Amino acid sequence: MQLNRRNMLALTGATALTSVGGGLARAAAWEPNKPVEFIIMAGKGGGADKMARLMQSIVESKGMSPRPLVPQNKPGGTGAEALVHMNTVGDPDHAIMVTLNSFFTTPLRQPDLGVDIMGFAPVARMAEDTFLLWVHKDEGITTFEQYLEVAKSRGADWIMGGTGKASEDNIVTDFLNGEFGLDMTYVPYKGGGAVAKDLAGRQITSSVNNPSEALGFYESGDVIPIVAFTDERLPMFPDVPTLKEKGTDFVYYMQRAVVGAPGMSDDALAFYTDLFKQVFDSKEWQDYRSAKSLLGDFMAGDDLRAYWQAQRDRHESILKAAGQI
Repeated sequence: MQLNRRNMLALTGATALTSVGGGLARAAAWEPNKPVEFIIMAGKGGGADKMARLMQSIVESKGMSPRPLVPQNKPGGTGAEALVHMNTVGDPDHAIMVTLNSFFTTPLRQPDLGVDIMGFAPVARMAEDTFLLWVHKDEGITTFEQYLEVAKSRGADWIMGGTGKASEDNIVTDFLNGEFGLDMTYVPYKGGGAVAKDLAGRQITSSVNNPSEALGFYESGDVIPIVAFTDERLPMFPDVPTLKEKGTDFVYYMQRAVVGAPGMSDDALAFYTDLFKQVFDSKEWQDYRSAKSLLGDFMAGDDLRAYWQAQRDRHESILKAAGQI
């Protein structure tokens, strides 16, 4: 039997419809067709960097994406470098970013960047990271009260190291200074890994590192946690009191989220949200959350946008109170 052009086209169309009806519609859904930029708005070795590279490895090892996620650290200007890059990226469907709270604070502090965070695509909140106050074991400090006494006596000679200027760590330091009459000097670093290393080496005298950043030096006995900035004690550190227990109603968490570039298509957003929901549900990610004292449920879409707005408003109030904007 010979098939003319009309018959061939009809057969091709019927086959395509059968394929869709037969459950192969997913093949027509959007997927990345080239490597995806996976921007990290902090330096290497910190919590955001470790989180991003773990997620990338989960995606890679389980074949969750047809194209690889390619991590790129852009820590300059407390995340300004990363924000500007994402805001002007040529292909919004192939660029995603791991964020910190500098996602909120840096655009507030640097309005000339022209970055509106509400224009980013709300892919997924993967966790809320926690903060603890750390000192070197050789300081001989074991309680928050001792910490306040010693830090106050040393004044500006007490050095608090942290990631970035006017960042999360800077905010917590400013709060401690103002609330307890301290005069600690804050020294910004490009990443939390360098902060933890310098605390262990006694180049600085304290830090408010996330658990994931300080854990290695804690396990080796070099640094000890004094107080947690959480609502309740962390299961990993059951003997460490919260600041609330000490009579000061202050808690502070860090967003650990993945966002898409402004202008990302709805189809691409749906792909990445599904991708990171798979990552969130994986045993590897859940084990990491437990091991690093990460809190918070998965969040995406409109719920994540509402969370961003609330966090932006809170950080605007904090920065205004500190005279930083």
